[in-house]
Amino acid sequence: MKKIFYILVLISQVFYAQSAFEKGNELYKKEKYEEAAVLYEGIVKSGQQSAELYFNLGNTYYKLHKVAPAVYNYEKALLLSPDDAEIQTNLKFAQKMAIDEIKVVPKVGFSKMINDALDVFHYDTWAGIATGLSGLFLLFFIGYYFGSTSLLKRTFFVGMIVVLFFILISVASAITERNNYKNERPAIVFAEVVSVKSEPKTNAPEAFVLHEGAKVFVLENQDKWRKVQLTDETEGWIEKDAIKELK
Repeated sequence: MKKIFYILVLISQVFYAQSAFEKGNELYKKEKYEEAAVLYEGIVKSGQQSAELYFNLGNTYYKLHKVAPAVYNYEKALLLSPDDAEIQTNLKFAQKMAIDEIKVVPKVGFSKMINDALDVFHYDTWAGIATGLSGLFLLFFIGYYFGSTSLLKRTFFVGMIVVLFFILISVASAITERNNYKNERPAIVFAEVVSVKSEPKTNAPEAFVLHEGAKVFVLENQDKWRKVQLTDETEGWIEKDAIKELK
C-alpha cells in the first residue's frame, strides 16, 4: 500500500513540475521574468531537475540582470548536459556581466596532454565507449574461437589485443574523469562584494576581493569558512554564506 502511495505522489510531482514548467515558459515569453523565476525555482525545490529547467532559469535571471543566479543556473545546466553548445554560449554571456575577470592558468607539458585527452569526452561517454569496445572484443573472440585457418585466428587474436588495450584506456579514463568530477567542488559567489581572507578569521588580512558571479573551487571546510581557489590558482578563505556550491 505504501508503495502505491509513493508512486502516486511521484506521479503527481511529475505532473505538477511539467505544468509549472510550461506555465513558466509562457510567462517567460510574455517577459514576466520574475514570475517565471518563481515557478522554475518552485520546480527545483520540489526535487525535479533537468538541464532544460536550469537553462531556462539561467535565461530568466539573465534577463533580470541577476549575475550570480544566471551564472549558477547555467553552470548547473552544464553539469547535466556538458556538451550543450547553447548552454556554453549563454554561460559566456552571463559571465561577461560579472565584474571579476579571472584568468585561467594553462597546464603545460605531460599534465596538459593527459588532461586534454581526458577532457575529449565526459566520463559517461568514456564508459559507453568501453562498453561498445567490450562488444567488439567479444566478436573478435568468437572469430578467433571459430576461425578455420591459422591466419584468421592470428588476425582475430591481434584484434582482441588491440581492442583490449583501448578498453583499458577507456575504463581508466572514465574512472579518472569520474574521480575528478566527484572531488571538484565548484561554487558561485552570490555576495555582491566579499573580502577573501588570508586566514579563516574575520580580522585576518584581506587577500583579495570578489564580486557576485565569480566562480571558485572549494578546497577545504572550517566552521563557517571555506578555503577557495580561483582558476588563476589564487587561494583564500571566504565565508560559506557568500557562495553557493554547484554540487
